[in-house]
Amino acid sequence: MCMTEKIIRVGSRGTCKLHYDRYNKEMAYFTFDGLEQTGIVEHFFSTRYGGVSDGHLYSLNFSYSQGDAEENVDENYRRAAAHLGMTSCDIVCSQQTHTTNVRRVTAADKGKGVVTKQDHTDIDGLITNEKGIILATFYADCVPLFIVDPVNQAIGLSHSGWRGTVAKMGKVTLDRMRAEYGTKPEDVRVAIAPSICQGCYEVSEDVALAFEKNFVRDDAKAVEYLMRYRQHYAKKDIDNCLLYQKENGKYQLNLWYANFRVFRDAGVPDQSIEVTDVCTCCNPSLLFSHRASEGKRGNLGAFLMLK
Repeated sequence: MCMTEKIIRVGSRGTCKLHYDRYNKEMAYFTFDGLEQTGIVEHFFSTRYGGVSDGHLYSLNFSYSQGDAEENVDENYRRAAAHLGMTSCDIVCSQQTHTTNVRRVTAADKGKGVVTKQDHTDIDGLITNEKGIILATFYADCVPLFIVDPVNQAIGLSHSGWRGTVAKMGKVTLDRMRAEYGTKPEDVRVAIAPSICQGCYEVSEDVALAFEKNFVRDDAKAVEYLMRYRQHYAKKDIDNCLLYQKENGKYQLNLWYANFRVFRDAGVPDQSIEVTDVCTCCNPSLLFSHRASEGKRGNLGAFLMLK
């Protein structure tokens, strides 16, 4: 497997780590220290490595709708579940359409999206407080949001593209967890997993204006973010932390910082938020990226389960 320098550097930082499955030597995946330290969950974010799909879907593809053979995707799910010591019958899949709809999952939902048909639609977030249910959401540049509440033994896993981020999907998920399980933002651990970086994410003016409207500029929060996740920064980095305009009239949007802001503004302590610096678009040999492949790609998977 070929890893970029960026991936190696992140692995040595001690928060978002790249591993190999000790049983399936081909499987490579990411975990977050903060989630592991809660002691109540199993989790991982997949890479392209460790499955049986081929061609542009090589190899750990979790999409049935990108032209893959059904038996390949079934086997990929089997391997993902086995990595967590479970079976495909324990997985519950989202049905993502860039909404902020969150579904409470119970044991009655097990297998939906893999071994049985889904009876839910337009669901970009999943929450549960039941053990042994694998929540699964899917990506090829959008932002995976992992939420663990060790006090109330509850978890949430949400998909947040630009539409979900501008509508503050992280806060919506936390609010739903509070309503269902009593979750308090100050108690949770959060991970913002590999997704597209600001340098790769060009957006139009209407998207930029939506973010400017919903994210009031706060230099203090930008400084805190930059101090935590970058060794060196300049004044221009503070000014451009959320987005900046280019000569062509387009903007570069920072979904990582935006989702950090969503959680911080919702009351999650800075030290409880882990943010990746692994870009899907910068690493197309390791991760599926819609932009890098111009839409010819499979889906990565985020998986989260209460032990």
